[in-house]
Amino acid sequence: MMWLASLTLTMTAQAAEPIKVVYHLSEGIPQATRAIGNIRNHLNADPSAKIVVVAHGLGIDFLLEGATNQQDQPFAGAIAELANRGVEFRVCNNTLVARRIDANKLVPEAKVVPSGVAEVAKLQAREGFVYLRP
Repeated sequence: MMWLASLTLTMTAQAAEPIKVVYHLSEGIPQATRAIGNIRNHLNADPSAKIVVVAHGLGIDFLLEGATNQQDQPFAGAIAELANRGVEFRVCNNTLVARRIDANKLVPEAKVVPSGVAEVAKLQAREGFVYLRP
């Protein structure tokens, strides 16, 4: 019976650990719009989830100052709201260089990482994040 108590304790500890999720964005504004809704729903269902958004290519567009969705609504408020709920936003420096975009054009919540794809791989392989692509 000792093994059962140990198994229960292990399962309880695992259940208490927040689920870590990386949302991978590379397709532009429509994907970002879907992601914002997905992330809100995700946090409403599981407020303890640890969420990191990694953007590269066209996926960074919603993180540029003044970016709007297809209905011409700014992303800034939604980004700030999600950041206040613990969501991290990471932007690929390779994309910034290739597209000649100054990092100063990003919203304040965005953090630049050397490579978006390398960041996604690191989060999955080394930090135990689950991969989602909205």
